[in-house]
Amino acid sequence: MTGGVIQSIDYAAVAAPLVLALVAGLVLLLDAFLPARPGGARVLGLVTLGGLVAALAVVAVQAAGGGTRRTFCVPASLGGEPAPGRAAPASCSFVADRFSLVIAAVVLAAGVVVVLLSMTEIAAGGDAGAGERGRIPAGEWYFLLLAALTGAVLLPASRDLIMLVVSLELVSLPVFALTALKRHDGRASEAALKLFLVSVVSTAITLFGVSLLYGVTGSVHLDRIDAALRATGDTARGMAGDMTGGMTGDMAQVTAVAIVLVAAGFAFKIAAVPFHFWAGDVYRGAPVPVAALLSVVSKASGFAGLILLLTSALPGRAALWAPGVAVVAALTMTAGNVLAMRQRAAVRLLAWSSVAQSGYILAPLAVYAVAPRAAVGASVAYLVFYAAMNLIAFAVVLLVARLPEGQDLEAYRGLALRSPAAGLSLAFALVCLAGLPPGLAGLFAKIVVFRAVVDGGLGWLALVMAANTVAGLYYYIAWTARLFAPPAAGESRTVSTRTAAGVAVAIAVAVTVVFSVAPQVVLSVTG
Repeated sequence: MTGGVIQSIDYAAVAAPLVLALVAGLVLLLDAFLPARPGGARVLGLVTLGGLVAALAVVAVQAAGGGTRRTFCVPASLGGEPAPGRAAPASCSFVADRFSLVIAAVVLAAGVVVVLLSMTEIAAGGDAGAGERGRIPAGEWYFLLLAALTGAVLLPASRDLIMLVVSLELVSLPVFALTALKRHDGRASEAALKLFLVSVVSTAITLFGVSLLYGVTGSVHLDRIDAALRATGDTARGMAGDMTGGMTGDMAQVTAVAIVLVAAGFAFKIAAVPFHFWAGDVYRGAPVPVAALLSVVSKASGFAGLILLLTSALPGRAALWAPGVAVVAALTMTAGNVLAMRQRAAVRLLAWSSVAQSGYILAPLAVYAVAPRAAVGASVAYLVFYAAMNLIAFAVVLLVARLPEGQDLEAYRGLALRSPAAGLSLAFALVCLAGLPPGLAGLFAKIVVFRAVVDGGLGWLALVMAANTVAGLYYYIAWTARLFAPPAAGESRTVSTRTAAGVAVAIAVAVTVVFSVAPQVVLSVTG
């Protein structure tokens, strides 16, 4: 509006996160009046599920309509000077484009599965035999879950540093409480404390990097940061050798430090090396639905933020950050696979497997300077494939974890014979993650990433990826073999799939089968 003081809000653009926020408030209100019995918890779960489906429908309608919607925009006359010779369009804090809609769809679809897992977890009282003292409060659980999902939907649409950081914290903060809601469980409390400390450190590092970027560029909008840095580079070339050129050189050093700090902050969120050490203990101590949330939703939002930062605010500095991304990707997939080989607990194995998969998602970004569109498309495509495959594994793990000693890998011996639906679903997920037929979704995901890296000229990174793919076969195939091995003597316990978690398994398997049969469903929207 006039002078940029009064802004009009495009409510259609922010409809999806707005729906989630309103449903979160409704859940709190219903929790105050519904009886504290299993029936009340079931109603809250269904209301949460309905809100997620409604938000997913909004995203689908926005995607079908095409185009890009923008809101919370700053006129060209405010918020920093444009680069010389360039147009100065309005900069917007919220942009609903194809990238943000794809990530939002992944987050919301994963949220549906996580809610179904949560309904099973809450119905079981958190733990078998936990009793009233160990029962998870349903109202608080679903409210916090909706809050985290709201942040995860906002983050990929964020186009300024302030909104990016606030959205990232809205994803992170509720997860601390969700992890600790398994009351009177020391392992859950320890996991929540570790996650809290890691997040505090990563947020501090991120804010320090953000402050340096703002100090160098004078803007918080990602497009204007890019324009300012390009202008600084042009000035440096035009004034080389004089005092101003020296000052510009100092600014370049500050910019490099800012890039490292902000990237390091996001590396904590996605558990990339060397900031991966927390993953095993946190995944193992948290309730399984929260581990699934961390593995898919939190990871998707973390990658969305990192991609936006690198490709929207810092594309002109790709020559600076791309080599570092390549090294981190190689180290992350290697460390994750090596640590996964040593695990004997199912959730810890999935935790380190998730770290290894982060390396594959990172790898294409290393060739952004050569092929920007292909790099981002390959990373997002792998993220979509990975989300579906990983959710199958976590859903089956939740079902098996309800059995005595269900956390140990030995509990899965003969599962395909005792409970064919659960056993075959998990086997399908594991071969998908390994990239083997008939798990064609995983194979297509790896082909897309390999092609982007090879075409970008990073042959050494492709070799590291190939070696890690072979290494990953060890623990994926070993776990799969257990599923079809003869059960231990006297072992006849079966896993019931007639629960909300069973529905979650069915949904995740169906989506993964579609991705395996028609990968163009993913590739057409991410390419």
